[in-house]
Amino acid sequence: MYRLSDTMAVISTVDFITPPVDDPVWFGRIAAANSLSDIYAMGGRPLTALNLVMFPARKLGTELLRGILQGGHEKVSEAGASLAGGHSVEDEEPKYGLAVTGVVSPDRVLRNTGARPGDHLILTKPLGTGVLFNARRARKLPWAELERILPEVAALNGRALEIALRYDIHACTDVTGFGILGHSLEMAQGSGLRVELSYSALPFYPNALEMYERGETTGSNRANRELVQGVLAIEAKMTSRQQELLFDPQTSGGLLLSVPPDQAEDLVVELHTGGVASARKIGQVAVSAKPGLRIVD
Repeated sequence: MYRLSDTMAVISTVDFITPPVDDPVWFGRIAAANSLSDIYAMGGRPLTALNLVMFPARKLGTELLRGILQGGHEKVSEAGASLAGGHSVEDEEPKYGLAVTGVVSPDRVLRNTGARPGDHLILTKPLGTGVLFNARRARKLPWAELERILPEVAALNGRALEIALRYDIHACTDVTGFGILGHSLEMAQGSGLRVELSYSALPFYPNALEMYERGETTGSNRANRELVQGVLAIEAKMTSRQQELLFDPQTSGGLLLSVPPDQAEDLVVELHTGGVASARKIGQVAVSAKPGLRIVD
């Protein structure tokens, strides 16, 4: 982060993904929303973006690439940012994302540390994209079932942030590849506290549990489970398949917000009114001799 003045600081992020879906336009939208989310998670506003493209043009041609770039440009424009060009290389597998630059007030930078005892935790999007995308690749999930959740997956976190900034946000992160537990652990360790999540309060996309029950998984579940080994206590009554949802890696996931308990309910209501329909209070922060995670009913 580079300070330009007493009122503005520059923040830059780089992120890209492999295709979560076959449709090139949706791929571009989801990848761009995923990249822009890093700016929102720090409390910032995107200004410019550069396309980052790795694509086998000789094998797939340029029509698919045009669709990907179209979807990405839609999201950059929706964010109020400018697409300033980009970089491309020939690669064996398509990959796409953005290098994003944004601005934030130096006294309003949000971090994934700073949660306080008693804070309530709010999540703004459902979980389960990892297993759903894999299930679609394996043809276990019909395209129509996946397509109906894509608008929410590709939704920008900008609206949720805009509303959240009206409240006293003590800590914030976006939930991505490490899953809900991995990113909650970052907040717990950075704040020196314990994060307690209620499994029954967690929002999941339709079909996510069913796909785990049918034997589908992701390449990140095992690593995400190992990440929290020794610091996770599961006290809720859960099947092994339900547990897998806790380790599911997210693409373009929601914001995880730590707020004072007397503000949490009002924030959720305002998020719902403002169009962030899946926002839920999912847990709280507690004092602990050792930072960690606890899952209750």
